[in-house]
Formats: sequence, C-alpha cells, structure tokens
Amino acid sequence: MSLEKNYTEILAEIGEDVNREGLLDTPKRAAKAMQYLCRGYQQTLEEVTNGALFSSDNSEMVLVKNIELYSMCEHHMLPFIGKAHVAYLPSGKVLGLSKVARIVDMYARRLQIQENLTRQIADAVQSITHAAGVAVVIEAQHMCMMMRGVEKQNSSMVTSVMLGEFRENSDTRAEFLSLVN
Repeated sequence: MSLEKNYTEILAEIGEDVNREGLLDTPKRAAKAMQYLCRGYQQTLEEVTNGALFSSDNSEMVLVKNIELYSMCEHHMLPFIGKAHVAYLPSGKVLGLSKVARIVDMYARRLQIQENLTRQIADAVQSITHAAGVAVVIEAQHMCMMMRGVEKQNSSMVTSVMLGEFRENSDTRAEFLSLVN
C-alpha cells in the first residue's frame, strides 16, 4: 500500500470526509511531506560529505554553532525543532564547513530521539575526520511535549556527547561549553 493511500485511511479513521474539497490532495501532499521530512534515510555519510576533507595543520577547536535542525520524534511522529553545536579538534584533516550542517540534517531527517541524534552526529564527525575529540550539544523543543501530554510550552531538552579530548580534558570541554553559551 502506498504512503498516499495510508494517509487517506488515516484521514478517514480520524473522522474526516476524505472527499471534502480541502482534503482531496492532502494524502498526496502529506506523503510528499513525510518523504521530505525523512529524506535522511536515503542519504549516506559519504554522500553528504562528498570528499570535502582537507589537509590542515590546525589542531585548534573548530566549532559550528547554531545549526538549526528539524526532526521527528520516533514515538509520536511529531516534530522537534532546535539547534546543534558541533565542535571537533582536527588531527591533520578539516571538514568542509557546510558538511557539518549536512551531517546534522542527514541524521535529523529520520525518525529520532534527541539522545540518539546527538550521538549519531558525534560518531559521524569522528569517523569522517578522525579528530582528537568531538563535542555535540543539541537544544530542542519537542512538539510531543508541547502539543499533547503535559503541554509544557517553555520546556526544552539539552543533550550532549563528548568524545576523545572533550571527554577526557575538562579544560577543553569547558572551552567548548563557554563558546556555546
């Protein structure tokens, strides 16, 4: 059964008239939107980084802040929206700037929980760059908590993953966190 047909069934099950003028093309649009929102499943790390790894003598922290992200909670299929801060300590190679954001997008555009998303981004940056350390912090607001359930409008969730020097060296970790804040 196609995604479009599934959306037609969902509309009928919630009590809508699927033949109502405003809903005639909704299943097609919803299917197309879901495919777009979950396009990360069709991407690989190699495709999104596209060989943009460059030799560099720099061993100082590289930080890309405030990368907006849009993802879907795997528990309720509702959006969570936020920003990611990604840093790494190069060890001979630096990654093209836009590729960090593309890595965030690739993993965010899958059904997710924020904890796993944070880990996936850190592991991906580590595996591509072989950095001496990687740090990722994500702060996001979850519609599954805002629109339903406890309906808390001002809550946000913060997750972090520290690898290598960011985990082992408190000064490096503190520098990263001060730059993020």
